[in-house]
Amino acid sequence: MSLDAAATKPHEALNALLSADMDAVNALIRDRMASEHAPRIPEVTAHLVGAGGKRLRPMLTLAAARLCGYTGPYHVHLAATVEFIHTATLLHDDVVDESAQRRGRPTANLLWDNKSSVLVGDYLFSRSFQLMTETGSLDVLRILSNASATIAEGEVLQLTAATDLATNEGIYLQVVRGKTAALFSAATEVGGVIADAEEEHVKALYDYGDALGIAFQIADDLLDYQGSTAQTGKNVGDDFRERKLTLPVIKAVAQATDEERAFWVRTIEKGKQVEGDLEQALAIMDKYQTLDATRQDALEWADKAKVAIATLPQHEIRDLLADIADYVVARLT
Repeated sequence: MSLDAAATKPHEALNALLSADMDAVNALIRDRMASEHAPRIPEVTAHLVGAGGKRLRPMLTLAAARLCGYTGPYHVHLAATVEFIHTATLLHDDVVDESAQRRGRPTANLLWDNKSSVLVGDYLFSRSFQLMTETGSLDVLRILSNASATIAEGEVLQLTAATDLATNEGIYLQVVRGKTAALFSAATEVGGVIADAEEEHVKALYDYGDALGIAFQIADDLLDYQGSTAQTGKNVGDDFRERKLTLPVIKAVAQATDEERAFWVRTIEKGKQVEGDLEQALAIMDKYQTLDATRQDALEWADKAKVAIATLPQHEIRDLLADIADYVVARLT
């Protein structure tokens, strides 16, 4: 999901403010993704890392630690850990989804093979656990290991929920909390924990990350139907073609006539799609204004993120985090 479309870019301002720390994170990532015995590992990892991306998740860890007054070295380890977990999940996701494009470039599984993507992803997960243990904090280990398990659980839940018309908004939210929001909330929470922040501040950072991650994923799912390849790095309608029940479709199914439900059964549950089906799906969603309703949900979650950090001490970083919450949904308005 690109964050380049809006006129202002608060993530760039935050990156500039944290530039020394981000440089240290990038150096640590390069160092730890190396392998003396398996050159395929840095090849695959470098391809994905080199494709761009805003490093938003590690930046959130650095920002949370700085906001809470941390002056030690381990926020860099935690930020690199978060990025390794994220990169590992992308490698695995592209295999599961049989994707051919990521951030506008061919996926690693397309350039190499599925085996390489899965095994390199496993390597990065292992590297992430090595990094997090170096902090010496059991709380950090608990938070990030729980997040890793939650991410995997969310992906498995999506396998069954994505093509089941019984999937409702509650199940969708559970999937999103697993596959996306869990790493956002862990990224912000560990920044507060490593800084030994007050419990209420750590909770505020967790709530911010959770709401931001949900807004981020809802926006991503909406843009699949109304974005552009330049915006998203994917082809418009990929979720429909891959038979994924995302929020715009879930809202349409909930209001469907018998004829419309039969259409969703054929195209999503049975996967029997023909030319013109995407256009028909969009017409049904337009009929019930589910894209507008989905947009409103994303905006409400962004607002929840801003409310969560309003209790934190006044700080330039707090203001930028609030701006980022607006920014992830800015292209939807």
